[in-house]
Amino acid sequence: MAMSVRTDSVKAFIENPVVLSAFTSWFLAQVVKAAIMILRTDRRRGTDRFRRREILGTIAWRTGGMPSSHAALVSALTTSLAIHEGFQSNLFAVSFFFSLIIMRDAMGVRRSSGIQGKSLNSLGRNLAERFDLEYHPVKEVQGHSPLEVVIGALLGIFIAAAYAYL
Repeated sequence: MAMSVRTDSVKAFIENPVVLSAFTSWFLAQVVKAAIMILRTDRRRGTDRFRRREILGTIAWRTGGMPSSHAALVSALTTSLAIHEGFQSNLFAVSFFFSLIIMRDAMGVRRSSGIQGKSLNSLGRNLAERFDLEYHPVKEVQGHSPLEVVIGALLGIFIAAAYAYL
């Protein structure tokens, strides 16, 4: 009996339109991001192709780039909650404000950190070469431009609406 309750709960979670729209939005944004990255890189490198590991890594984990998967996921989540719970629900209100914070962070703090990381690495490499020092680069976090966030948010809204109305 306990096993069927757990199975039913997992099945209900996986089939939940809010979960489906959020996951689909994130996944589709990552696939589009990988496709754009492949097209841009192929143009610069000529005939070199991405290895499977790089493509899968982009789809599964890469941050930054067009479109924002952060914005796609949170806007799909918020839109789905608005549709299924109503604009008056507390759950929608919480989701809405957390979505704003996440999208603002993707454009602001994370983008600034990435720019600073690039500058530090450039400075560190120059000093290391000039003074024969050992240098360990810092991670360059990739944030999003406002356009990347807007496109991601629109993608999430459209996917949530499609799950609700189609």
